[in-house]
Amino acid sequence: MDERYLRNLSALTEGECRLLRSKRILVVGCGGLGGYIIEMLTRIGVGAIRAVDGDRFEESNLNRQLLSSPELLGVSKAVAAVARISQVNPDVKAEAHYAFFDETNAEKLISGCDLVMDALDNIDSRRILARYCEKLGVPMVYGAISGWVAQAAISLPGDDFIEKLYPDGVEIRDKSALAFTPALCAAMQCALATRLLCGREIKNSSLKYFDLLNMEFETIDLV
Repeated sequence: MDERYLRNLSALTEGECRLLRSKRILVVGCGGLGGYIIEMLTRIGVGAIRAVDGDRFEESNLNRQLLSSPELLGVSKAVAAVARISQVNPDVKAEAHYAFFDETNAEKLISGCDLVMDALDNIDSRRILARYCEKLGVPMVYGAISGWVAQAAISLPGDDFIEKLYPDGVEIRDKSALAFTPALCAAMQCALATRLLCGREIKNSSLKYFDLLNMEFETIDLV
């Protein structure tokens, strides 16, 4: 076994590590959540990452986005993500897609992937993502943050999780984000993703909700 992954054992088996190496993951959004997700998936040893984002780094990203730095202001987030992947783990096959995720590219981007990581920051795009994951039969790991709060869940085709969580009329009002909140949310998402990809028991449509201000954790079933 590659020495790089020895500390994955015995939390993961050798077979599970090999299984992760065979998986292709789509990460939609390379900002606050996406940067941490990409870092964690790269280090644990997934086989391929397809990184999608139509934004470039701005100064307001520096407070929380792992991939950002003053030297990268104005640089494509997707391109920076792939550069980071290559730097951390050259064995991971990385694709950069400098584009906003929408109806025109959703099917192409999701096709061929084993799992989709939701690192979006708006409801409309998230609904499109969920709809095409449903159409193509690809599971999705949802994540969202607001200030001190992080939440994550596994959404499987057929469970209508996003529609239950975001019914018509719901809006995101607080877009504040602290440095540690996306880090925690991404960790929860990557833990759920790893369990799913390794074939371990999972519970879909079970929202993991963490309030970091009050240090309160809750699991909310939306089935």
